[in-house]
Amino acid sequence: MHSAPNLAAPVFLPACSEEMAKVTLIFKLPYYTQWGQSIIIAGSAPALGSWNVKQGLPLSPVHEGNALVWRGQVLVPAVFTCEYSYHVVDDHKNVLRWESGEKKKLVVPEGVKDGDVVEVRDWWQDASEALFLRSAFKNVIFSATDNAKRQLQPSSLNKSLDPEDIVVQFIISCPRLAAGSTVVVTGSNPAIGNWKEQNGLKLNYVGDSIWKAYCVLRKSEFPVKYCQVSEAGVFSLEFGPNREVDVDLSSPKPSRHILLSDGSLREAPWRGAGVAVPMFSIRSNEDLGVGEFPDLKLLVDWAVNSGFHLVQLLPINDTSVNKMWWDSYPYSSLSVFALHPLYLRVQALSDAIPADVKEEISKAKKELDKKDVDYEAALATKLRIAQKMFNLEKDKVLNSAPFKQFLSENEEWLKPYAAFCFLRDFFETSDHSQWGRFSQFSKEKLDKLVAADALHHDIIRFHYYVQYHLFTQLSEAAAYARKNKVILKGDLPIGVDRNSVDTWVYPTLFRMNTATGAPPDYFAKSGQNWGFPTYNWEEMSKDNYGWWRARLTQLSKFFTAYRIDHILGFFRIWELPDHAATGLCGKFRPSIPLSQEELLGDGIWDFDRMSRPYIRQDMLEEKFGSLWTVVAANFLHEYQKHCYEFKEECNTEKKIVTKLNTSPEKSLWLEKEDSIRRGLFDLLQNIVLIRDPEDSTKYYPRFNLEDTSSFRDLDEHSKNVLRRLYHDYYFVRQENLWRQNALKTLPVLLNCSDMLACGEDLGLIPACVHPVMLELGLIGLRIQRMPSEPGLEFDIPSKYSYMTVCAPSCHDCSTLRAWWEGDEGTRSRFYKTVIGSDKEAPSRCTPEVVNFILQQHFDAPSMWAIFPLQDLLALKDKYTARPAAEETINDPTNPRHYWRFAYMCHWSPYWRTRTSRRASRTSSQAAGGHSLARKRTRPSRRRAGS
Repeated sequence: MHSAPNLAAPVFLPACSEEMAKVTLIFKLPYYTQWGQSIIIAGSAPALGSWNVKQGLPLSPVHEGNALVWRGQVLVPAVFTCEYSYHVVDDHKNVLRWESGEKKKLVVPEGVKDGDVVEVRDWWQDASEALFLRSAFKNVIFSATDNAKRQLQPSSLNKSLDPEDIVVQFIISCPRLAAGSTVVVTGSNPAIGNWKEQNGLKLNYVGDSIWKAYCVLRKSEFPVKYCQVSEAGVFSLEFGPNREVDVDLSSPKPSRHILLSDGSLREAPWRGAGVAVPMFSIRSNEDLGVGEFPDLKLLVDWAVNSGFHLVQLLPINDTSVNKMWWDSYPYSSLSVFALHPLYLRVQALSDAIPADVKEEISKAKKELDKKDVDYEAALATKLRIAQKMFNLEKDKVLNSAPFKQFLSENEEWLKPYAAFCFLRDFFETSDHSQWGRFSQFSKEKLDKLVAADALHHDIIRFHYYVQYHLFTQLSEAAAYARKNKVILKGDLPIGVDRNSVDTWVYPTLFRMNTATGAPPDYFAKSGQNWGFPTYNWEEMSKDNYGWWRARLTQLSKFFTAYRIDHILGFFRIWELPDHAATGLCGKFRPSIPLSQEELLGDGIWDFDRMSRPYIRQDMLEEKFGSLWTVVAANFLHEYQKHCYEFKEECNTEKKIVTKLNTSPEKSLWLEKEDSIRRGLFDLLQNIVLIRDPEDSTKYYPRFNLEDTSSFRDLDEHSKNVLRRLYHDYYFVRQENLWRQNALKTLPVLLNCSDMLACGEDLGLIPACVHPVMLELGLIGLRIQRMPSEPGLEFDIPSKYSYMTVCAPSCHDCSTLRAWWEGDEGTRSRFYKTVIGSDKEAPSRCTPEVVNFILQQHFDAPSMWAIFPLQDLLALKDKYTARPAAEETINDPTNPRHYWRFAYMCHWSPYWRTRTSRRASRTSSQAAGGHSLARKRTRPSRRRAGS
């Protein structure tokens, strides 16, 4: 549906001098909108609103044949240039969505005369087209050096025109054009080759992947197609139907000039493959106990030999909050800007490392190589050696021009980071609330802390020194990846540690009395509590999300693609009180709660009964057996016969944990402490409504409330009402709110860098998420054992949409081997329903099973197939010597999981003849590509269609 037709009158510029020639620009855009929506052109010129959408050129819908076309016109000088883009707006001219990618550029053709009509036949540039203008493709896969070699040629027409001539300018975007290739346009008109590609009109390269050419035509209809011409002279006609151009010569004043802006050259969908591995896992013969940034070069070499075009890492920011192995968790950053000293190669700090330091490195290496990753020992060793090298070379390094440039470009985050590290070590805690007068950050205090005359100035400068070398080493590895046409993909964590540089420096950006997590899902049946404070989005919006923009700018110095961790958090976040230990009893923020008035109107009135833990004596006897009286005496109060409530000192999850650990009565339950803790948590969570801590008249239905005995003991009327309100809260009433929230924040991230963005969209997915991601050009994630379609146990890779990354597993779940070997029933059903075998499923995940599953993903329509390294190595028995469970990177159910999986990067390039590439499905290559089921000669690493 669309707005009713109402052709707008021409919009005129301010009066011009009589000598100035003026022409009428007519814009035509085929596009379908919903009822109540319309389209406005906003551009750089006053005629198009000077980028003010509400003052831009409004278009009106008309029907041309079977197509709906939006049309508008404006009078401009004959010498006119501007940039512009299309925006969909509501009845109040509020922007609902806009085009993706670069702004369009309009230049009125040479030779137009006063009173001429110039028609712009345009297209809406959608997000999937714009992806290939991102740095991952533009600067890596289809390297910018390829286009830089193209000779820029002006596109102009030097020919006198007859009265019946129509001048058409063909404009086409070709971001995926191979080096040395050119573009021609051909069609039924003899002037453009009469469908003979070799006689077609050659287009000129004008920069930014755009090709143009003018042609004089006299026929009112001329279907055309574009064609690539390779360096060897091979012609390849674009896919799809002919492009039609219909000129109405019966009009009183027909268009003499048509700018035919045809979007992108239609090619087979490009598809690529990559490998995912944490930075700490990439062990080599050179590293000191853990993967280091220079080791990325080895992984890039392996990717090149294997035919992969992407290497994906987990976050690499400093996480040294607790200064112990808990900090191995890479998603709880001490700073969102600083790199982790763990990944420093100390041997590369200097060309002149003293003999005694070399000996120390050698001894430490022998000890650290005995383990996968010893987080604490590796970090302590590196910092100790770096300190020695700093003492020897500080003046030389810190007075060098490269260091001074680094400090100048990064001091806004580097100085607070160094000051924080000093204070953390001085006070022996990262909890900045314990820092006395330094608890509250200020610029004046920072200046004193980092002042050159401070006694501790060398401690501050040491942190500068370490970050400088980390920056240098990662920058070299990133440049190496780009040079070898391998995308380096980073990770943007959803949260920061509550005891971090960022919460110290920018406290108003965070809601420090809350915690971030996720409701129950595939990863954790009781939800997850990550402990991060939630964001104060209202405060962040005041400077147009400057903190986020700075994060992305920093990330783009190293990466050309990135993964947005828990992208659902930009729609809504699962918010928990800071006293929660688990993730079950939370609420979404933002969300529309249940009001007291709404509940009363539905006959729900006993709010105290429904929002306080429902504890009866029979429950205690069932949960704790003979210990129930001990539990009741220590943790509960009997407020009426057989009815209990928690005592004040243990009425939250964290208070329960503390009492269990510190109570003088601890010996009474020591052997059953875990089961008692779980039982007490169950009682505390035995509610059906959560009262808003900031507004006692608002309530939120507890997740999975029907699973509680509190719900089961309600009357039938209350049950029915709560079931309906539960469904409404979680699946209906929030959708528009969450969509609007995402459209405020996500475009800021996407537009502040040209990295390719992928969103981790797993879990409880609101209906608005995938449409918004598609609209913004965000690539989603699909894991086969976590189907997004209800009713499926296993997803079907062959049915994935193009705008996805497909993977058999990820760092947050078990590997293929561990999953297969962990549950007999699951593997049996998979073997029967997916593999299609009636035989008994092998108990071991054999290379043949791995082969089948990986091949499904290689063949999937997804733009990317990205495989955890462990799943690829499972193709060879010799790489599966360790128990499968040891290959798992993270256990989301364990908040104190040790992230330490490692693998040596000195294997041979086995993949050379096995997984060299995912072929684009062109008509001539539909049966080609690579099969893991059969050995073939390795084709060129460049994907077909590139």
